[in-house]
Amino acid sequence: MKMRSLPVLLFGLLSVSNPSLAADSWGIDGEEKARIQVTVVDLLCELTGNCAENCGDGKRQLGLLQEDGTLLLPAKNNDIFAGATADLIPFCGKKIEADGLLIKKDQITMFALQFKRELPDGKWSRANWFTRDWSERNGQDAARWFENDPTIKAELERTGILGLPGVTYVPQ
Repeated sequence: MKMRSLPVLLFGLLSVSNPSLAADSWGIDGEEKARIQVTVVDLLCELTGNCAENCGDGKRQLGLLQEDGTLLLPAKNNDIFAGATADLIPFCGKKIEADGLLIKKDQITMFALQFKRELPDGKWSRANWFTRDWSERNGQDAARWFENDPTIKAELERTGILGLPGVTYVPQ
């Protein structure tokens, strides 16, 4: 190997082991790319002491607890119309590194999860497990899952498109 190739090789190896921020900007006012080390927690448990095993098995909103005690709401993942619970539930009570967008607007701070890995040396994965899991459960492509989801269809049948039983939407 030529000595000139060594710096390129070293740079490549370092990039793989410690990738730069991978988050994509979404053009949201107050967003900044961030990589944070946090513990995945059950929000209801943290705030009220009402705790369930395994963070409620995916039926509760999860939070990201920083070492300084700051509790962040992971409001979104990379899937359309989906939260981050499917991506975070396997890490209940564990420390992870989360890569995404820290969004600060007025009195609200939230985190849009785009990539995650278990610490100290887990493999990075994209935050899109909701559609992966939905596709496995429903046996179909999840690209527009919200148009084909049986739960959503049943709720629309029950409440109508406006979510108000008995009120009919009339397009103008």
